Parts: sequence; C-alpha cells; structure tokens
Amino acid sequence: MKVAFIGFGVVGRGLAEILAANREINGFAFSTVAVSDLMRGTVCDPEGLDVQVLLDLAADPGTFEGHNSCRPDWDALQAIRECGADIIVEATPTDIVTGEPAMSHIRTALEGGKHVVTTNKGPVVLALNDLLELAAGHGVQFRYEGTVMSGTPVLNTARRFLAGAGMNRVRGILNGTTNYILCEMESGMSYADALKQAQVLGYAETVPDADVEGKDALGKVVILAKVLFGATLSVDEVPCTGITHIAPADIEAATAAGERWKLIGEVGREGDRVVGRVGPVRLPVGNPLAAVSGPTNAITFSTDLLGDVTIEGPGAGKEATGFALLSDMLEIARGLA
Repeated sequence: MKVAFIGFGVVGRGLAEILAANREINGFAFSTVAVSDLMRGTVCDPEGLDVQVLLDLAADPGTFEGHNSCRPDWDALQAIRECGADIIVEATPTDIVTGEPAMSHIRTALEGGKHVVTTNKGPVVLALNDLLELAAGHGVQFRYEGTVMSGTPVLNTARRFLAGAGMNRVRGILNGTTNYILCEMESGMSYADALKQAQVLGYAETVPDADVEGKDALGKVVILAKVLFGATLSVDEVPCTGITHIAPADIEAATAAGERWKLIGEVGREGDRVVGRVGPVRLPVGNPLAAVSGPTNAITFSTDLLGDVTIEGPGAGKEATGFALLSDMLEIARGLA
C-alpha cells in the first residue's frame, strides 16, 4: 500500500523509522510516496521514496530542499490530492479548539477516497461522527487508535474485546507528563523542579500548559466518551483541573494517609447521562492506578460482567506513537486483504 505523510515531526518520523527498518510487516508492504511538512517542504514520487534518506534530510533543522523529488510549489492539500497514496498519515500538531490544519487534511483525503490514520486529537474531539460518516460515504476508513494512550491499544481493546461486558465507567492516567511530575514530588521534589526535570527529559514541552492544566487529558476524555459511550460531550462540558496547585504539603498529607495523587481523567454513566471530568485525585496505594509511576499511562475499564480491567503502557513517545499509526495501517490492510 502507498502511504503519504502529512507532518514529519516526532510523530511522523516515529512511524517512518519503523517503515525504514522493515520492508514487510505482518505480510504487508508499505511504500512511502509523499511527505509534506510545513517546515521541511514536500517531496513526492509515485514510484516510492527512500524513507531513510528522508529521515536523514529531516534531521533538525533539515529540509527537503535539494531532493530530486522535491515539489516546492506543493502545499499539504495538493500533496494529498495528487500523490496517489492509499493511506494518508495525518501527523500535524494538535489543536482541539479548531482542529486545524488536520481537519482540512483529513476531509480532503477522505473526499478523495483515501484512508486516513492519525494520532491528532483535534478532529476526533470536534467532529468524529462527521468524519466517520464521510469516510463511509467514500468507501474508506478513518482510524485514530493513537489519540488515547498512544501505542497502548485502548480503543480497540474496549470496542472489540470488551464488547458486551457492560462498560459503565472508564478512568485513567491519560497524561504521562503530569504523572511523572507527581511521582517526583512524592520523592521530595518541588513542583517547579519536577517540571524542569520533565522538560529536560523531553516529557514536558517548553510551554507545558496543555499537560499540567489537564487539557491534554481533557481531549482524551471527550474521545473516550464519544467512542465508548456514544456521547456527544464537548470540552466545555467536562470540568477540568490541572496539577499546578498541588503543593508539597498536599503530597505529604496523601502519603501519611496511604494515598497517592494522580491526575485522573474519567467518563461514565450517571443515570441516563454520560459525564466526564479531569482533575487530581488521591487514590489508595492498593488501587492499580496508584502504582503507575513515571511517564507511563494506565486506564481502568469498569464493567458489569468482568469488574475492573486495567491496562498499563506507554502513552507518548516517538516509537509508541509510530506504532499506533502502524497498527491502524495494518488494520486497514487486513480489511482490504
């Protein structure tokens, strides 16, 4: 199958490195025919591009200028329309307010009869049902497994393997940055020092607001509400509090009570409504989520038939996010096969 990348930052390169190292994956071969990146430019060759060469050229602050397949007059939308790809990998930065530019990229691809895989939360938060209908109307698939907990298979597990179990609530550690900071504070660090260390290690952005104010987890809660409960929650309907107000005294009080602070995103049924929330919670140390340390994510599905089922795994990172995209590509390939 022919693949085109829209966005070639950390996420896109994570998948590209997997494809460069594997000529065939689970019996399927993927040929990269185009890459379009706002900062690096656009390259396209319907016969296939050497992914490793592109990775070398894209090494920060590299560009595709000078590559013999460079298309300096093409933007991302033109690349989507004219590259001849079967699958578009949408890997541009997330915006859960407008969904752009990913929303336009995804709509253009689906309208052109191309499958789309993405880890971009914006379009899924804002227009999941519309995009699924658009995909179905054009006989293609829109897949987004990596929008929640990255490479850890949360959405597919819940929809496929817990179907019929009677899902009533989902709660989890959906942001690794805040979990790392809270764990370091438990070991004696101040919030400021823990945040600085998270930034040095690459867990937190230079401007960490989306993580520490709970906005990243908020987007994932809305996606879980839509996918697992069929709810039409918006980000404005979900109360959201971050961890910036938690002080060392709060950590000490929780420790003395045999508890740990975790930033928890949750969604579930309350009567005939589906409600969600994001905020710091003190969990007993015996709770499976309380034992999750570092930048790891975890989620607990509460069901009628099985009780609680907890999954733990990486929720961010180049390799994990690249794998999430690959898993969706393989699902598309298997369906067509």
